Amino acid sequence: MTDHQKIHPVPVSEPVQEAQPKPTAPLVPRGSSRSENGDPERQQPPPLKRSLTPHAPSKPPKKRKSCCKRCLCWTCCLFFLLIILLGIAAAVIYFVFQPKIPKYSVDSMRITQFNTNNDTSLSATFNVNITARNPNKKIGIYYENGSHLSVWYRGTNLCEGSLPKFYQGHRNTTILNVNLNGQTDNATNLLQLLQEDQQTGKIPLNIRVKVPVRIKLGKLKLMKWKFLLKCSLNVDSLSQDNVIRIRDNKCKVRFRF
Repeated sequence: MTDHQKIHPVPVSEPVQEAQPKPTAPLVPRGSSRSENGDPERQQPPPLKRSLTPHAPSKPPKKRKSCCKRCLCWTCCLFFLLIILLGIAAAVIYFVFQPKIPKYSVDSMRITQFNTNNDTSLSATFNVNITARNPNKKIGIYYENGSHLSVWYRGTNLCEGSLPKFYQGHRNTTILNVNLNGQTDNATNLLQLLQEDQQTGKIPLNIRVKVPVRIKLGKLKLMKWKFLLKCSLNVDSLSQDNVIRIRDNKCKVRFRF
């Protein structure tokens, strides 16, 4: 009888793993930070995304506006300072010198010529006495050259002349005798109006005076001013070689630089 062969299972041996050499140096140097994502120095940053809209460059700060504002501010400050100084100077002059407006009046008037010519023109020559009063105690008035005086009747200039140059002292009264000459063309309508006014006994006349003056404060002589004098008169008649009576006499004075 044949012997049956017995089969014994042979245990399968596991493959022998080769021993890996141990690293002699650490992968990460001591003292450096470790990261699970790897070395941060070797990692590259993600690419920047470019926006489709164009990037507007930043505008430099505008310095001109700030300079203009400073100049305007300084100008306004100087302007207000000038106004304050002028106000202080005016107050000092007012309280120290106590200025008063000069007074004027037309005292008398005489006509040496007032007749019509063959060409219907009118020739007139007047002699006017004007009284100028300076009521100021510490202020003098220099009447300069370049004055102009005229006599008007209903918007028509009859004659004109000028004032003499003189100095009027403190509290002084000066009587000025002025001769005026003039000629009016085509005076037919004017003479008709004159006849109507002579019947009523009221003939309106206007005397206008422009004279440059300089004010003297103590020993200080100021800049040149201009006196504008306007006198409204009512006379009884305008006839040659006749005494003219002045019914009303009102004068107003204005000043101009």
